[in-house]
Amino acid sequence: MAAPTIDDEILAVGRDVAGRFPSAARRPLKALDDKAMDLASQDDQLRAALFRFVDVVPACRSLDDLARHLTGFLEEVPDRPPPLEVAMRMSNTKPGRAALGAASAAGVRHMAHRFIVGETPREATKILQELWRTGAATSVDLLGEATVTSAEADRYAQRCAEALDQLAGVYEDLPPKPQLERDSMGRLPRANLSVKVSALTPLLRPDAPEIGKRDAAPRLRELLHRAKQRGAHLHIDMESFDSREAVTELVLELLGEDEFHDGPSAGLVLQAYLRDSPDLCERIIEWARGARRANPLFVRLVKGAYWDHEIVEARQHGWESPVFEVKADSDRNFETLTRRLLDARAGGIRVAIASHNLRSIAHAIAYNRSTGAPDADLELQCLRGLGDDLQHALVARGHRVRTYCPVGDLVAGMAYLVRRLLENTSNESFLHEHASGRPLQELLAAP
Repeated sequence: MAAPTIDDEILAVGRDVAGRFPSAARRPLKALDDKAMDLASQDDQLRAALFRFVDVVPACRSLDDLARHLTGFLEEVPDRPPPLEVAMRMSNTKPGRAALGAASAAGVRHMAHRFIVGETPREATKILQELWRTGAATSVDLLGEATVTSAEADRYAQRCAEALDQLAGVYEDLPPKPQLERDSMGRLPRANLSVKVSALTPLLRPDAPEIGKRDAAPRLRELLHRAKQRGAHLHIDMESFDSREAVTELVLELLGEDEFHDGPSAGLVLQAYLRDSPDLCERIIEWARGARRANPLFVRLVKGAYWDHEIVEARQHGWESPVFEVKADSDRNFETLTRRLLDARAGGIRVAIASHNLRSIAHAIAYNRSTGAPDADLELQCLRGLGDDLQHALVARGHRVRTYCPVGDLVAGMAYLVRRLLENTSNESFLHEHASGRPLQELLAAP
């Protein structure tokens, strides 16, 4: 009898995880949300109209204004489903517009709250603590896109500092969770905050990266100090391709300073949809090997959230696209980078695999086991509102799971919300294909 291969293990793990997804009957409200998402995914024009509406909601000043914007966008959709035809008829009277405006505002707020856990970490305490008690750690993301003034950058930095203080309180008296608090490399902080360099400076420009780095450095340095004082983890997110080099260099330069040799726990993001991500991966591994920090560098591997932006910008300028344009190519690269990072752990790297693709997750678990490492040495990350079922299944299997939880107000979170809605309704996404009933054997096949 032939010995089991890693492909056999991937299939076994994937089937077991899928079998632990909670049933729709246990979560009726989420089932309704998913049905609405599926409706939007079937019609590109309808999806565009609804997302344009979501984007303008914060600027609307009355229920009548909301209703007029909604129906204005829907007029551009030629084949509207019956519920939206009802909405169009309601807009013909003032009372109807008031009712439609109220309903649409409530719908957007409901959808936002699915992804955004509160306006501040303190307001999100109940959700964060409940996730911990049910077996999932968190990384809190303070929503806020690129700043345009130094005052805005200062305010964002202050919000981050306050968030580190608040998170220390959120987790202070919670019960121990050994699988979330330690791996073979040592202690894992309970408090975990994700920040964006583009919000720490208004000067982050691809044509003058040094200026942006110098302007962001004092604010990021102070946050590293605060994280060290609070025993928290600080994670620096990656955004669009044109800022990646500056962000990477800034993070590695600061973490390489003597004062941060023994802390805090910190990390950055590697985006697998970028064609040159294997080269950046090697640079990060080489840096970590040479830095020999007391706290290993945490690398969060993601596919990437700015695909549409990168494609459009490259085409506008006549550039070669920096991202893989075929999903299977990105998926294959993700698996290659997963193996490379897991093999590099002895050199001071901790690995977090952030994906909702069951094949990608099963591959990471199977390969980690093939190296002889325990499951506890692999972190799996999900997005709040998108990966809830996957989170539930992985926690049930005893894996270390971290849920990425955005906090912020609706206006600051609108760009984030639209990106998540786009991801959730993508016809190529695993979540969509799984919900549509595609056979599990196909979904777990190698890309």
